[in-house]
Amino acid sequence: MPVPLSILDLANVVAGGTTGDALHRSIDLARHAEDAGYARYWVAEHHFTAGVASSQPALLLGQIAAATDRIRLGSGAVQTGHQTPLSIVEQFGLLDALYPGRFDLGLGRSGQSRQEALAAPRAPVPDAEERVVDGLLIPKPFSFVKLYASGRSKLLMPLLRQPGAETPPFAETLDQIEALLAGPITDDLGNAGSAVPGEGADLQIWLLGSSGGESARAAGERGLPFAANYHVAPATVLEAVAAYRAAFRPSKALAAPHVMVSADVVVAPDDATARELAEPFAVWVHSIRTTGEAVPFPSREQAAAHVWDQRGRDLVADRVRTQFVGAPATVAERLRTLQRVTGADELLVTTMTYHHTDRVRSFELLAKEWFG
Repeated sequence: MPVPLSILDLANVVAGGTTGDALHRSIDLARHAEDAGYARYWVAEHHFTAGVASSQPALLLGQIAAATDRIRLGSGAVQTGHQTPLSIVEQFGLLDALYPGRFDLGLGRSGQSRQEALAAPRAPVPDAEERVVDGLLIPKPFSFVKLYASGRSKLLMPLLRQPGAETPPFAETLDQIEALLAGPITDDLGNAGSAVPGEGADLQIWLLGSSGGESARAAGERGLPFAANYHVAPATVLEAVAAYRAAFRPSKALAAPHVMVSADVVVAPDDATARELAEPFAVWVHSIRTTGEAVPFPSREQAAAHVWDQRGRDLVADRVRTQFVGAPATVAERLRTLQRVTGADELLVTTMTYHHTDRVRSFELLAKEWFG
């Protein structure tokens, strides 16, 4: 039996399209994903990004839940640096109250890590050598430090929290979320309070991470499932899963480590067509790595008009070369390699194409090949 396959959706806006179009396409794609046999449908959280409409996962998940019946839904991931633990618990508690037992609360500390970079910018991580591990490409790492410390980030990041607010340590945030879900909150004087909705919600908590840092260690130490990002940070995926497993302690949630690994994929009836559909991806990644903002996903014509120099191609090479593009059998084989090398218990795939019909077809072709 193949490992479960799930979807991560950014509700990507395409060039010439609107955010409304993108959100309606996400709802439609979730229906197709449920019919095709995908285990989970997660939506990302991104802010101040013209090419991504999923800024508020809980709001979008509520709309998707109303349009589907059984597929698990989740956040990939709520950025804990931008919200209080109570607001997170209340949002997902409300979802669980309306659609019981269907939600994964995926949590990440990207909001905190960006704030830390603004407060104390670090020197770039020295380049590691590219390598291939049992057929899986592990490229050189890319550092976002300069983008986090850019003028644009300094302008916009403060808008994601109240003036003067300080984000607590990640461990403290996780403690508060778990305490609010278990509830009630009490003190030594007999005072008590409950998150309503939220307390007692049937949520599966996941931590997401791109390295062997705090998120991976926290997931292991708390006995929670962990999702590692090959699609965002392919250079450090093995480090992330190793750190998680090394830190793992059994819990009520899990007796053994449980890992999900993500990948960018584009599937078409044949390899050549898939490569054509994937051509705009490099331009899209280039926009992120030069400005910090993903542009609306380009058409093939716009991508063809983009003028590249060697520096630009080098800037996006790790993401382009680790995108799994091809016919169903081609992509399935590369996903099996990813699963084997990382030891993943589940895989999470994300796909961007200019036309919605191509994206739906990509997921359907992959599911047919994967599940048989």
